[in-house]
Amino acid sequence: MQQSLNLSWVESKKMWSIAGPAIITAVAQFSIAFVTTAYVGHIGEVELAAVSIVQAVIESFSFGIMLGMGSALETLCGQAVGAGQLNMLGIYMQRSWIITGVTALILTPIYVFTSPILKFIRQSKNISELAGKYGIWVLPQLYAYALNFPIQKFFQSQSKVWVMTVISVVVLVFHVLLNWIFLTKLGHGMFAAAIVGNISYWLINLAQMVYIISGYFPDAWTGFSTLAFKSLPAFVKLSLASAVMLCLELWYYTALILLVGVLKNPEIAVDAVSVGMNLQLWTLMIALGFNAAVSVRVSNELGAGQPKAAKFSVVVAISTSVLFGLIFTSAILGAKNHFPKVFTNKPLVISEASKLGYLLAATIFLNSIQPVLHGVAVGAGWQVQVAFINVACYYIFGLPIGGLLGYKFKLGVQGIWSGMLAGCLLQTVLLLIYVHRTNWGNEALQAEKRIRTWGGPSELPRTDDGSTQLSITNQQSSTQVGEEENKENGQEGDAEKGQLQA
Repeated sequence: MQQSLNLSWVESKKMWSIAGPAIITAVAQFSIAFVTTAYVGHIGEVELAAVSIVQAVIESFSFGIMLGMGSALETLCGQAVGAGQLNMLGIYMQRSWIITGVTALILTPIYVFTSPILKFIRQSKNISELAGKYGIWVLPQLYAYALNFPIQKFFQSQSKVWVMTVISVVVLVFHVLLNWIFLTKLGHGMFAAAIVGNISYWLINLAQMVYIISGYFPDAWTGFSTLAFKSLPAFVKLSLASAVMLCLELWYYTALILLVGVLKNPEIAVDAVSVGMNLQLWTLMIALGFNAAVSVRVSNELGAGQPKAAKFSVVVAISTSVLFGLIFTSAILGAKNHFPKVFTNKPLVISEASKLGYLLAATIFLNSIQPVLHGVAVGAGWQVQVAFINVACYYIFGLPIGGLLGYKFKLGVQGIWSGMLAGCLLQTVLLLIYVHRTNWGNEALQAEKRIRTWGGPSELPRTDDGSTQLSITNQQSSTQVGEEENKENGQEGDAEKGQLQA
């Protein structure tokens, strides 16, 4: 019992050393959009709806793709760190920049044609026209995502997250100040808010790049290299799988906004849902901290050939995130009549948003668990499997039920949200079963294979006898996996007990 408590305490400290600053970073960076919405919300109802629908539809669509394409780096960098192959990290990040940069070019027309796209999907004409203008103004943020997401994974895989935290918090304070000056004092409106957002996101990138090239990563960053253009097809394959997995998740909530947008009184309905979604996304940042932490811990341990340690990390992360989910759920239920006032001073919007309090609380609880399970998936490289689960739960089960309740049974916003919540619940249950039934020994072997496949032998440093370092790591990992399997079969020995204590 005492040994288990000690192991839990050690793992918790490792988890929090990553999750703590990752939570602050996620909250600070998300709060840039949060602050923008809050300031614009006090300009007018149509302006709030326009900015909200751009954030929920256009930016969320692009954000999901860009984050997903960058998340391949999370799997590869984390497992490379575990295997001791730090020299791969800079090459991986540059490959990811190439892929996310090309992806941003492909996505650019979506921002340019925001207005006709929204009209095509039957959104309000007034909202669509104003949103179309705003979408063009925030286009630079798309290219900021292309640079930022790979950098984040580069830092996180090496547990160097405090520098991102400091940069993000400083920029957030600067962002609040600029919004106050240009919107509140000078009254320049929502387009000034877009420009301020562009400046803030690019300041984050600039500061992070300066830190990288200043010599703080002597092993992982050795400058730009043509090796970044090698093995791109294999890298693109994993990037696409990651993008599909995350996009199916993020677009699910985009669909909520779209379905609500064709109800009666769309301005009020969209505003009410946007208030709840913004608050839900803010609390989601806490869970995303554990997402980053468990992804790093699982990928590091699998890359090092330590499947039992990877499994233990999953248990600690899920338990901790559930506790936070209960705390936030209780807070939302207690303040359901007051939290809408943060975003708007319109009585009708406040009333409609308050009615969604119970659904919002349930969503927040489930979203305290889901990101952790997704972090496990990214750390282990299960992006394809999770994508199939998302399709079944969200788009075959959840969305049809939401549409049926919202339109056929005339339950409106609450019916649409309830159906989508059912899909979210089913997905969480299936992922928990998937994680519980995982053979972690096999996952460690898959990590070895992945490092060899996506890294490429030309990038691996060689020892004095001419063998690659990865081959040595593979031998060690295979031995460790064999020891774990023997223990599971009841062959426990002193050596294995010593390994567990270590």
